[in-house]
Amino acid sequence: MKVIYISGCYNAKTINGIYENIQKARDEAIKWWKKGQFAVICPHLNTAFMDGACETSTWIEGDLELLKRSDIIIMLKGWELSEGANKEFEEALNLGKEIIYQ
Repeated sequence: MKVIYISGCYNAKTINGIYENIQKARDEAIKWWKKGQFAVICPHLNTAFMDGACETSTWIEGDLELLKRSDIIIMLKGWELSEGANKEFEEALNLGKEIIYQ
């Protein structure tokens, strides 16, 4: 079973915007879980609404560690607008991960 990592925007201007970003990631994760061939890491759900509990760098470092243990990264639409997703993308390239664009 391959492991998929979901990457995309988390932050937004409003709490509703953050919720929408979490939902988009959740929906994509469910889509891949339903295929029955993948285990899915969805960092949006892993740290949902924990904003401010740690420095941003702590979240990003943790996410990059989870990415290292994944086989495939899914880049959600609009990922280019996210600092964290850009770092995840660069790390995926460096590690030679399979990259799938939504």
